[in-house]
Parts: sequence; structure tokens; C-alpha cells
Amino acid sequence: MTPARDPDRLDALEARLGATESALATIRDELARATDELAILRLVADYSPRVDSGDAEGVAELWAADGVYDVDTGVLEGHTDLAGMVSGDDHQGLIAHGCGHVPGLPVVLLDGDRAVATGYTQLVVRSSRPGRYTVTRVTANRWELERLGPVDAPDRGWRVVLRTARAVTEDGEGRRLLGRSREG
Repeated sequence: MTPARDPDRLDALEARLGATESALATIRDELARATDELAILRLVADYSPRVDSGDAEGVAELWAADGVYDVDTGVLEGHTDLAGMVSGDDHQGLIAHGCGHVPGLPVVLLDGDRAVATGYTQLVVRSSRPGRYTVTRVTANRWELERLGPVDAPDRGWRVVLRTARAVTEDGEGRRLLGRSREG
């Protein structure tokens, strides 16, 4: 003898199943956003040890092939310019003396395969006084990023398409750049 079907019970089970599927979709979306934000934070954090160790190729790899670094001392376009900055005499002298580009935690805004991270970097340089370091520059940074590569590619990931960096000084450019931290 087959038990009678209880339509109310089936409706309740279908409703629970639908709610569970909806909750799982929400969790998947939230996990994907968190994974993207973590990847972007890692990329921004990777810049400092790479630039301070003189890893010119490693710095360039953070950017898209045609990426731009617009710093108030000049504009660098593409991997060759970026690597040249790191391996150049000015930068090599700075790291030989002893320095650190110390980042602050940026604000990250995600929009699909595009993102913006806005924050600070302090340039700390070894002082002439033994055991002392001095903050010689505080810089406002806006990192504009894109997720690049084919969807199935193992090297698909976030790359810098434009980094704008301005010293925080009385001219207000740095402050204005920070003021855009809520703009995607």
C-alpha cells in the first residue's frame, strides 16, 4: 500500500529547498566578492616587497601589459617603463640606502571584472642617524584594476591598468585623490 501524498508537506519541502538554493547562491556571490577583494589586497600589498627588493620584473607583472603608473614625478607606460623605474639608478640608490614603501589598507570597490583600491603609502627611508628611519613621503594611491585573461585560463587574474599616486601636500592633489575613494 502506497502512502497518500501530503500536498502541504510537499509544498513546504519545495519552499525549503528553494530558500536553501537561494541562500547558497547568495553565499557563493559573497564568497566570490571576498575572494576578489582578497586578491586585490594581495596585489596591492605585493608591490612594496617587490619594489623594495628591486624585483623589476615582479613589479611589472602586477600591471597589465599596457598598464600605466601615473605618479606625480612622471608617467610610466607598460612593463618596460615600470621595470626601468625599479632598475634605474634613482630607485636602486634608494633601496641600497635602505627604504620601505609601507602601504596602508586600501578601500576596495568591486564592479564585476573591474575594481578600484584607494589608500596610502608611506615611504620610510633609513636616516643618517644609526637605527633611525624617517617618513619622507606620504602618498595617496588610486589603483584601477581589471580581471584579465580567458575565463578558463589558470593565469586569469587582477592586474593594474592605472595607478595614480600623488604626494599628500598642501597642493591638495593627494587629498582630492583620496576623496574619490567611494567612486568606482
